[in-house]
Amino acid sequence: MNEAIKDLLYRMADDELIIGHRNSEWTGLGPILEEDIAFSSIAQDQIGHAVANYTLLNEHFGEPVPDVIAFSRNEKEFRCSQFVELPIGDYAFSLMRHFLFDHAESLRYARLSDSSFAPLAALAKKIKGELKYHTLHADLWVKKLGMGTEESHARMQTALNEAFPYALGIFEPSKYEEELVAEKIAIGETALQTEWLDVISPLLQRANLTLPKLPIKERVYGGRQGYHTEYLQPLLDEMTEVYRLDPAATW
Repeated sequence: MNEAIKDLLYRMADDELIIGHRNSEWTGLGPILEEDIAFSSIAQDQIGHAVANYTLLNEHFGEPVPDVIAFSRNEKEFRCSQFVELPIGDYAFSLMRHFLFDHAESLRYARLSDSSFAPLAALAKKIKGELKYHTLHADLWVKKLGMGTEESHARMQTALNEAFPYALGIFEPSKYEEELVAEKIAIGETALQTEWLDVISPLLQRANLTLPKLPIKERVYGGRQGYHTEYLQPLLDEMTEVYRLDPAATW
C-alpha cells in the first residue's frame, strides 16, 4: 500500500511543481496587469501544493526533503503528465491549460478529502478551498474570450483542440489503480476523468467552445511512466540552476 500512495503523491506533486513553474513564466508578461498578477499567484499556490505533497512523502514514507525531491531528479524520475511540461505558448493556450488542469485538480482534491489515508485527506481539505478560486478565474476568462470577438473565439477553440489530448494524460491510470480504489485512498483515474468531463463540458458549451471527440489512441499518455516531451529536461535545467551550484547551501 505504501508504494501505491507514494506513486499517487509523486504524480500529484510533480504535476503541481512543473505547471507552477510554467505558469510563473507569465510573470511580467501577462496581457494585462491583472492577469500578470493572477498567473503569478496561481503559480505560487501550485508550487506550494507540490511542497505540501513532497512533505507528506518525506514525513510518512522516508523520502528526501522537498528541495531534494524537486531539484535533484532527472526527467525520467518525474511522474508528471506531459500536459504540464508543454511551453506556455500564447495566452489562449496557457488559459485553456489552466482551465482543464485546475478543474481536474479541484475534483481530485475534493475526492481526496475523503481518502482513507488521513494525512492526505487533511491536506486535500485545505487545498480544495484554494482551488475554488483557480477554477473561478479560469471559468471567467474562458467564457469571456470564447464569447468575445471572432479572433478570441478562434484562438480559444484552437487552444482547446491542442490541449485536450494532453489533458487526458492527467488521468493516465497507474499500476496501483485497483489497490488505491479498493483501499479507498482515491476513486481512480477513470472515475475522476468521467467527473471532470461532466463538469467541463457544459462550461465549454456556455463559452461557445466545442470539446473535441478523440479516439482513445490519441490520448497522450507516458508521463506517469517517465516518458516525457523534449521540453521537460530544459525546464528542469533552468529550474535547478541555482540549486546545482551548491546543493548543500542553506538559505
